[in-house]
Amino acid sequence: MREPYGRPQCIAATLLLLFLAQCSWLVSHNLRAGTIESREWYRLDQGVRLLGGTPPRIAVGPADPSEQAGPAVPLRIQENGGVDPDHSALWYLIPTALLRFWPGPLSSESLPMWGWLARAPYLFFGVMLGASLWYVARRLYGNVGGFIALTLYCFAPGTIQTTAAWYTEPEIGAAWGAFGTIFTGIAVAHTLYAPREVVLWNWRRILLLGISIALALGSQYALFVIVLLALPFMLYLAPARRGAAIAIWLAACAVAGVLLFAAYGFHPTALFLVATHAHWLELTARAFRLPGALGRTLTQLGSNSPALVLMLPVALIAYAVWPRARYFGNTAPLLVALICFALGWASPHYPGLGFQLVALPFFFVFIAGVFADLLETKQRALVFASLVGLLSAYAVLSLSRLIQAAASR
Repeated sequence: MREPYGRPQCIAATLLLLFLAQCSWLVSHNLRAGTIESREWYRLDQGVRLLGGTPPRIAVGPADPSEQAGPAVPLRIQENGGVDPDHSALWYLIPTALLRFWPGPLSSESLPMWGWLARAPYLFFGVMLGASLWYVARRLYGNVGGFIALTLYCFAPGTIQTTAAWYTEPEIGAAWGAFGTIFTGIAVAHTLYAPREVVLWNWRRILLLGISIALALGSQYALFVIVLLALPFMLYLAPARRGAAIAIWLAACAVAGVLLFAAYGFHPTALFLVATHAHWLELTARAFRLPGALGRTLTQLGSNSPALVLMLPVALIAYAVWPRARYFGNTAPLLVALICFALGWASPHYPGLGFQLVALPFFFVFIAGVFADLLETKQRALVFASLVGLLSAYAVLSLSRLIQAAASR
């Protein structure tokens, strides 16, 4: 960013520090117990093996000597010939990348110390997703829109829990990768009208888009839907340069392919085995007809961010009845969020929860855009007062739930 560091950046940094403090508090509370879940033990075990290190010796849950022989292989992987049908090797390498710098054995006794190295990548992803969200919303809707989106994000229980890996799968990398894929693709498309050599001039954005795609696909295979969705946005925004848009998208996909290939040590056999066993998209059309399926999906969405229960219906109504709110900056994030919501609804088991988490940042951007528009109407004072009250109550509720969650474990 070429603009100087000022008050908007200071406020955003403060919110991100509050988000990081909440996540770090959960991580600290979790690691002090000296035990971790069997799912996390399996992730660390596989990641260390991929790096050629010594597998960790960790107590799982209540210390049980019988569990020390090795982590239990998840049933979903057992049923798929021992290959993870949802995640690539990159997903296992992320929490173990920094463990190579740990000098001692990975044991339960030293878990409160080296455990921070395993959680640090997720904390980084969470903070960077928040910063990306603020940057995008601010560019689209101004400072107010950026602060609305970032406040919704920083106090969302769903993002805090997955960033801290608090008794859940760490899907924050998938969310950041998907968010980056869509909005980096949109940013690249906006530059295609510049009178320069398009592909070579955009090499930085191509690299960034490729990294986003690799992180999304590496964290969850089903997010190839998001990768495909980025291309229509690019073609829509650059109708006169569609050839260049396709070339950039393909180049970014090639970069992502190289990165994912590197995660397997450039062994084509391993990559082919995983590609043939991957479950790219598991949808159940019957889920749309199951009684209570929609209610459970909505309940999960509200649990991930309680503010959505009130703010999302208002934003949707305003978008539907107010022509001024229906422009690309609001429509694009809403479309992606609704697609992710529908995919989560159609896959009631995993990776449905992943889709719901991926949808959250896009819902936040959409809500920020609509409310930023409402703040420019004659009812600005009423909208502003409602926003301040609602977001303040939202922050207090999230903090209280955070304390209750830690106390119950």
